[in-house]
Amino acid sequence: MSNTPLPPVTAIVLAGQRLGVVNPLAARAGVSHKCLVPICGKPLLGHVLDTLAEVPGISDVRVSVETSGHNAIAPLLAGYEDVQLVASSPNLADSVLGAAEGVSGPIIVTTADHVLLTPAAVQQVREAMLRADAVFALARKASVMAAHPDGQRNYYRFRDDEYANCNIYGLSGPKALSAVEVFRGGGQFMKSVKRMIDSFGLLNIAMMRLGLISREGATRRLGRKLGLTMEATVFADGSLAIDVDNERTFAVCEELLSKRAATVRG
Repeated sequence: MSNTPLPPVTAIVLAGQRLGVVNPLAARAGVSHKCLVPICGKPLLGHVLDTLAEVPGISDVRVSVETSGHNAIAPLLAGYEDVQLVASSPNLADSVLGAAEGVSGPIIVTTADHVLLTPAAVQQVREAMLRADAVFALARKASVMAAHPDGQRNYYRFRDDEYANCNIYGLSGPKALSAVEVFRGGGQFMKSVKRMIDSFGLLNIAMMRLGLISREGATRRLGRKLGLTMEATVFADGSLAIDVDNERTFAVCEELLSKRAATVRG
């Protein structure tokens, strides 16, 4: 761990949903938003907020959700300090830009379904932000499989290894906000080849698909495309690549959360 003091950071938690679309997990649980679905006795968003509350140096947390959902989610925030709701946009990139309005320092972005996120993971991203304008986090396929064999189905293939995205990003300041343009198409790159090409470029995607480029090489190329210095930080804990996306990953996260709780108790 670096001895360099880490500056205060604003955390943005993406919790919105598409207008008129009810998430299947939310429908099953009888709640309006997926972020309110209970898991291990607490809403998904509550797990994320608890983790962020344990990280020293997070100055404030902004939960991005469409304004029509504010009344449903506001009661959950009552027990937390320096947490506020902000209006999301239909587009993921615009949601981040809107939530970051007025912020002059570094920003951490994650999602409300990232229930396995840990304070140590957030700190690792913060430390990487001392070396780069923008940071994204990955976990090696072997690490993810070791955490749970059903936890992740999609991996980025590089020359050195296969990696899964961990849905936490660091932006060192306002200049780095240009990196959110990568998500202009809505994220979920592995589900759309066109979206990946639009965001990363055809040559980069072809080289990655053929295993002709390393993780570090791909990161440098993406940084040049965006005009930023970028770093891909790699988590040793593969569970950090597992979010609550569907029934399968809900069950996986529930199992892993229960194991963590048992370890703490025991």
